[in-house]
Amino acid sequence: MTAADIAFAPLLPWALLGPLFGLAALVLLAATLRRARGAGWRWLAAATLALALLNPSLVQEEREPIRDVAVVVVDESPSQATGERAARADAALADLRERLAGFEDLDVRVVRAGGEDIEETRLFDALESAVADVPRRRVAGAVLITDGQVHDVPPPAALDGMGPVHTLLTGRRDEADRRLVVEQAPAFGLVGRTVTVTLRVDDLPDDPAAAGIRSVDVRVSRDGEPLRRERLAVGRDTDLSFRIEHGGPSVFEFEAEAADRELTLANNRAVVVVNGVRDRLRVLLVSGEPHPGERTWRNILKSDPSVDLVHFTILRPPEGQDGTPINELSLIAFPIRDLFELRLNEFDLIIFDRYRRRGVLHSTYLENIAEYVLGGGAFLEASGPDFADIFSLYRTPLGRVLPGEPTGEIVERGFRPAVTDAGLRHPVTAALDGVGTGDEPPDWGRWLRQIDVAPTGGTVVMAGADNRPLLILERAGEGRVAQLTSDHIWLWSRGFEGGGPQAELLRRLAHWLMKEPALEENDLRADVSGTRIAIERRSLEPGPREVTVLTPSGERTRVELTEAAPGRAVGQYVAEEPGIFRLADEEQTALAVVGSPNPPELSDLRTTTERLAPAAEATGGAMVWLADDGVPDVRRVAPDRDAAGRDWIGLRANGDYVVTGVREAPLMPAALALLLAVGGLMAAWRREGR
Repeated sequence: MTAADIAFAPLLPWALLGPLFGLAALVLLAATLRRARGAGWRWLAAATLALALLNPSLVQEEREPIRDVAVVVVDESPSQATGERAARADAALADLRERLAGFEDLDVRVVRAGGEDIEETRLFDALESAVADVPRRRVAGAVLITDGQVHDVPPPAALDGMGPVHTLLTGRRDEADRRLVVEQAPAFGLVGRTVTVTLRVDDLPDDPAAAGIRSVDVRVSRDGEPLRRERLAVGRDTDLSFRIEHGGPSVFEFEAEAADRELTLANNRAVVVVNGVRDRLRVLLVSGEPHPGERTWRNILKSDPSVDLVHFTILRPPEGQDGTPINELSLIAFPIRDLFELRLNEFDLIIFDRYRRRGVLHSTYLENIAEYVLGGGAFLEASGPDFADIFSLYRTPLGRVLPGEPTGEIVERGFRPAVTDAGLRHPVTAALDGVGTGDEPPDWGRWLRQIDVAPTGGTVVMAGADNRPLLILERAGEGRVAQLTSDHIWLWSRGFEGGGPQAELLRRLAHWLMKEPALEENDLRADVSGTRIAIERRSLEPGPREVTVLTPSGERTRVELTEAAPGRAVGQYVAEEPGIFRLADEEQTALAVVGSPNPPELSDLRTTTERLAPAAEATGGAMVWLADDGVPDVRRVAPDRDAAGRDWIGLRANGDYVVTGVREAPLMPAALALLLAVGGLMAAWRREGR
C-alpha cells in the first residue's frame, strides 16, 4: 500500500521567513491598490520565490497494513454447566471461528475464563490479559460468550478504546430458580453455647407480594450428620439457633427442597462454618496428699491462661483428729457436695493426683464421677503407691472407667520412659521432643517409681520399667480417661538427668481428654487452601489408606494416601468447583468447604443482561440471546459507524499500518524557481516601461 503527501522543509527559519513574507505581501498589496503596472507579474515572482524558500517536496510512503485483534472470551465458570449453556457456548464458538476466519485483516484470540476462579466469573480480567500486548488502536472489539453472571465488569471509562464489546448469552430469558441465602452467621462460637444463623429462601424472580406466604422445608445437618428440619417462609429472614458441641470447626449444612422450576439445586444448599472455642477450661485437681509432684501439676495448669483451675489438697483426712477446736483450724473444709454433686458437670477435666480412699469422698460421689465420665467428661488419674494396696481408687466405683488394674507390685528403681509402637502413632505422644527414632532410645531423664497395672482396655502409649504400662488412654462411654502409673513425672520438671517434655505431654494429654480435634487418634481431616484439599488420615492401625471424595456435583473420586509418619497418611485433591466436598473411608468422614461457603458464583444462576448491559452501551456493543436469535452475522465497520444491527454485530476496522519505506521528490526544482522568478520580474519591468 502506497500513500502520498506534500511536505515542506523551509530553507530559512520561520523567524526570518515570516517577516520577509509579510513585508513582500504589504509592498505587493500597496502596488496592487495603486493599480501599478506589472503588479500581477510581481505577485508571480514573489510567490515563486516564497515557494522556493519553503522547499516543498512530494513524499510517498510504502505502508504495510497491521491486522486488527478481536478477542472471543468463553465463560467456563461453574454456572455455565447449568442446562444447555455449555453446549450453546461450544456451538457459538465454532460458528464464530468460521465467520471470523473470512477476515484477512483480523487476528482472532480465543481465551477461556472462569475455570481457575471457582468463586467468581472474571471475564474482563481475561480480556485485558489477552490484549495486554496490543495497542488499543489495534483492538477491533470483543465477543463474550457467557450467561451474564460476570463479577468483574469495569466502569465504562475503563473500556475506552477497546472497541465494541458484544455479549452472546447462553441461557434463556424465562429462567426461574430457588436459592438459599445466608444473611448472617458467626465465625466463632463458645463450646456449650448457642449461635444464631439467619437464613432466607428466595424464589427468583422475586415476587414481593408473595413474600412470607409460602414456606419451604429446609434440612439441617451438622458435621455431615442430620440434625433437624425447619420450615422457612419464602422471602423473609429466619433466625435459627444451634449449640456448639465441640472445639474446632463445626460445619452446618442447610438444604432447601426443590421448587417446581429449578435451574440447579447447587444454590439450594448453603454452608456455615463455626469455629468452636472454649471460653475457659475448668479443671478440678484433687491431690490426695502433699508430695513433690503436686506443684508440677499446679504450675503446668496455672501457666495456661485458658485454664481456670480449682485445686484441693487433702491435708487432714477424717481420721486425723487431734482435738483441735473447729474454730481454731485455719484449713478450708473440703466442699465435697458442692464439687462432686452440684457443680460436677461444670468441669471440663477432673484430675486425681495420688488419691487414695481415706473416707473423704463417699462412694456415691465417686459414682457421680464415673457417670460424669461415661456421659462425656474427662478424667485423669496419676497413680501413687496407694493405688497398689487395698485402698486403691480402682476398688471404688471409678474402677469401671479406669483402664489399668493394679497387680499390687510397685517398682522402686530407675527406668527411662519410652513411647510404645501405638504411642508413636498416637497424637498425644507422637513426635515428642527427644522421643528417639527407630532403635534409638528416648533422650529423657529417668523416673524412679512405677505402679504395675494390667491393662483391661484402652491403648498403652508409654511404657516404663520392663515394658510395663506407664500411660494408658481409654474412651469410656462418651468420655475419656487417662491413667499415668507413676507419680514421678515431676522429675522431668526439675531437670533430673536432663528432664523431659513433661509440659508438652501433659498439655497434649489434657487437650486429648477434652476432645481437641487436632489430637484425635482416629480421624480424617481436610484442610483447604484455595482449590487444593490437603487430606490427612490418622489411625493407630498401619496399612494403606484410600479416601473417596464426593464432589458437590455428585462425582466420586478415589485418592490414595501415603504414610508421611507413623499413624499419619496424607494426600491431596484439587477441586474444580466450589461447595462442600465429602471425604470418607471405611471408618471416618470429613467435610471440606472449597472457596467461600456461599460463593457469589452460585448466588444467582439465572442468565441476565443486567451486569453487562452498561459495557455494551458504553462501547456500542450488542446483547444477543443465542437460544432465541442464534449466532449473529459479523461485519467490519469504520470506527465512527454503528457496531451492531438487528441481526449482526460489528468489529472495528482500525486501518493501522507500519511504514516500510519513504520516497521524496522536490516539487520546486531550483532551475524552475529561478526561471519563474526572473521571468516574472522581467515581465513586470517590461510592463512598467510601456
